[in-house]
Formats: sequence, C-alpha cells, structure tokens
Amino acid sequence: MDDKSLKVGSNEMELVDFRIFKQEKDKVYEGIYGINVSKVREIIRLPKLTELPSTPEFIEGIFDLREVVIPVVNLAKWMGVIEPEDAKKNARVIITEFNNVLIGFVVHEAKRIRRISWSDIEPASFMNSTSGLESNKITGVTKIEGDNVLLILDLESVVQDLGLYEPETDAAPEKIETFSGLALILDDSTTARKIVKDALQKMGFHVVEAMDGEEGLNKLNDLYGTYGNELSQNLKIIISDVEMPKMDGFHFAAKVKEDERFKDVPIVFNSSISNSFSEERGEEAGGEGYLVKFQASAFYDEIARIVHAHMKK
Repeated sequence: MDDKSLKVGSNEMELVDFRIFKQEKDKVYEGIYGINVSKVREIIRLPKLTELPSTPEFIEGIFDLREVVIPVVNLAKWMGVIEPEDAKKNARVIITEFNNVLIGFVVHEAKRIRRISWSDIEPASFMNSTSGLESNKITGVTKIEGDNVLLILDLESVVQDLGLYEPETDAAPEKIETFSGLALILDDSTTARKIVKDALQKMGFHVVEAMDGEEGLNKLNDLYGTYGNELSQNLKIIISDVEMPKMDGFHFAAKVKEDERFKDVPIVFNSSISNSFSEERGEEAGGEGYLVKFQASAFYDEIARIVHAHMKK
C-alpha cells in the first residue's frame, strides 16, 4: 500500500480505517480507528499463527510472510476489550512497517482508505480513557460522517508499550561534534521532542521547540523578528516530524522553502515512517535529509553533515 497520489505539501494524509468491536452486556460498541497508509505494507486475512510460549495474551503468535517472521498483536486484547463471539469472522491483519520494524495487528474489520487534511485532525490531549486507550496512544482525532470520531493510533507508543521495539537513544559516538547557534525542532510527541532536544543540546545547540507545523512557522516568524536577515546565520537547522496535527512536516517544509526569509535554513525530517517513498517525498518538499526515529548514531552523523554543508554556503 502507498499514498503516492498525495501531492507533497498538500497537508493531507491517507488512513486505513479499521474497527474494533467491544461487547458490553447485551450491546456491541464499534470503535473507529485509523493508521497512516505510509506505515501499512498490506492487509491480509488472519493467517495460521504459531503461538509463542511465555508471552502476553495479546501476542497472538508469529507467522512467515514471504520468508520474514512477523509478530502479531491482537489490538482488542491489548486494549482490554471483551470481544463479541463473532468478532473474528471478518478479522484482518494489518501488516505495518515503521522504525524499520515489521509488525502485524489483528483488527475486527478493515473498512476503507480515507483521505484527511491534517488541519482537520485535533491533538488527543483532551481524551480520557473511556475508549480503552490512554491519550498518549492516540496521535490525533478527527470527525467523520454521522458525527462519529476516528482515533488515529500512535503505533510507536503502542509497540514500545508492548516491549516489541525500543528506540536507540544511547548509541551516541564517543566524541560528539559540537556547534553553536539555534536549532528548531517540530514534533507533536513530547517524548520525541525530548530525545531530539537532548541530542541537539549535546551538540551545543540552543533548541527552540514547536508542536506542529503551524507553531513552527510562528516560531520562525518570532526568530526573524529577533535576527532579521541574519536568521540563517543563527538558525543552523530545522528538524521536523512528518505526522503532526494541524500542519504536517511536508506542508511545513514547502512553506518554509517558498519564503525568502527562511528558505536557506536546512530541514531534516525525523520520522517513524521508514519507506523509501517517504524519503523521496521529503526531498521533493525541500528537505536536505531524512532520518528514521530513533537511531542515535545516524542522527549525530547526519545532523553534523548537513550543518557543515549549510555553513559552507
């Protein structure tokens, strides 16, 4: 699966709309969720699985997909949802790839592909736990037809919680090259911003933070008010996530590169999306680099390379 029909800078995303059903007494409730198409390899029928001993019950097992062993997580069980008896009749496994990891997720139904503007997606900070998921497991929410609400799942947070993936945050080189000046980071995840901020501070940068593309543009305007035409001499690099509510990283980058005041500041994308097509989209949007979260050794090397190139101009 891919989202190659999306225009870079359009501030749109495509989601796989899937459902999780919950049995409560005599009623069945339908939970509506979404996963970014960029993180979906394919969707298949529930295959025959090999169970693993001494694993949590929400790990359904593993199976071989074209000579690659895929662990399979039952999202309903992980959420603590009581499944209706016939929940598995239309079950599908969504095979995902992010942070260079392949994982399958069992869902009760995979409905359709939705194209949604990031400007219509709100952060999930207001959510409570009535959905069965804490707000930090949801990257955003958006309204769909019938006044229903679709919850966009934060796969990285879910998989870290399951213990299937740990970010590489401590693999810094023995000697870290240091710089002076400012760095601007954009990410809607507090955890991700902290990891990037800590790394940049080790490199000597003073860090300015933003939660999404809209706030990132506001921060740039504020910095221009301080530094004027010398901004690019002081702001050495911008590091932006791709998936962010309100304005995504590609749309943000396109706006930066078309603005004479900001276009000379290099942009590096730092995303969990690990397919080659997204790297191509990042380059088309004006990015000078594309990193997959969180690979510390690659991070330090790439940031140093790009900052050096910027300083030579």
